[in-house]
Amino acid sequence: MLEIKDLRWETPDKNEILKGVSFKTNGALTVITGPNGGGKTSLAKLIAGVELPTSGQILLDGEDITPLSVTERANKGIAYAFQQPVRFKGITVRDLLELAAKGSKSYEGYCDLLGKVGLCAEEYIDREMNTALSGGEAKRIEIATVLARKARLSVFDEPEAGIDLWSFSRLVETFEEIRSDNSGELIVISHQERILKIADTIIVIADGKIRVAGARDEILPQLLQGEYTCSCPKRC
Repeated sequence: MLEIKDLRWETPDKNEILKGVSFKTNGALTVITGPNGGGKTSLAKLIAGVELPTSGQILLDGEDITPLSVTERANKGIAYAFQQPVRFKGITVRDLLELAAKGSKSYEGYCDLLGKVGLCAEEYIDREMNTALSGGEAKRIEIATVLARKARLSVFDEPEAGIDLWSFSRLVETFEEIRSDNSGELIVISHQERILKIADTIIVIADGKIRVAGARDEILPQLLQGEYTCSCPKRC
């Protein structure tokens, strides 16, 4: 379970992005949504350790991980898929999957992992993670590496970005499988209704604050009716 306590973060030029965010997850699938620029990606980076908070606490299963680096958090079992994947010249898809899984896998294992994100192992396993790959291909491969980790907590920042409809459908099925197997906790940053529909908990963030949080059946109908679309008091 992840617990966030009064988390605040500001940029080096003192622009406050997160303004006292607090919540607990329930060990299943939490979807964080809200208007663009509201602080969702910043929150994901803070959970993963890419950035460190200005103040507040981050606890994983009761352990304070606030001061830990991204590497130390990865060793604790946190995996993170960036909104814009990093490219690695000279490193193949096979290399990345082996690093993530901490060892080599059978060809069938690679097929299973890449198939979960709509890619064929025969076509991609020995390709380099360089600029020859499209943004959508790189995104799907990065998601596959996160899945290979089988982490305690996996954080996905807008996993649907740049992914075709068929691959997106397969990804949603994969999230459902992880959730039903209890094989790790998921936090997904997303605007997609199909992902919101499989959430256990939905958290809406706007203007650096939590607007509302609760069970899917409580929050989703309000979202679909146009609530919480902006941060002003009139909910324009």
